[in-house]
Amino acid sequence: MRNLILVAFVEAVADGLVFPRSDWPLHITLLRFDVEPSDGVDVAARLSELVTAPAMGALGAELTVGPDAGFGHQGSIPVSLVEHHPILQGLHEELFEAMESVGGRAATPRYVMENYRPHISHHDGKRPKPGDAVVLDQIALVDMAPEGNHTIRRILKVWRLPAEPN
Repeated sequence: MRNLILVAFVEAVADGLVFPRSDWPLHITLLRFDVEPSDGVDVAARLSELVTAPAMGALGAELTVGPDAGFGHQGSIPVSLVEHHPILQGLHEELFEAMESVGGRAATPRYVMENYRPHISHHDGKRPKPGDAVVLDQIALVDMAPEGNHTIRRILKVWRLPAEPN
């Protein structure tokens, strides 16, 4: 089983970046899922193809950070909610369809589609403030256990806004 996640990074990241599972750059989770490897098919590459159009179409959307909340067991994980935005919701739904088309299963099926709750988890004192603007400018596919190593994460693909011409 391969554990993958699609996120919108709020902090700058580089293609191929490897980081400890305990030290994520700030991000909005778009969809976390598991997928079985297929014989002779690179599932991540196929998924990247399917995700490119929706990701590129969503880039540039301006989001607003909402109030703080607590997720997880007894609300113990501090997060900043992201206010509803039709582009973000539509992106989540298109990513869900792409994930299903490659045989994936959502890791948290209770929180997908109409129950999707976009948020940014607080980490090491880093966090957005309510009312902050966030531009959707980096969407990434991340391997949650590259080569079976669950202690690290690896960015497989990043979709970005095209660079402004000089």
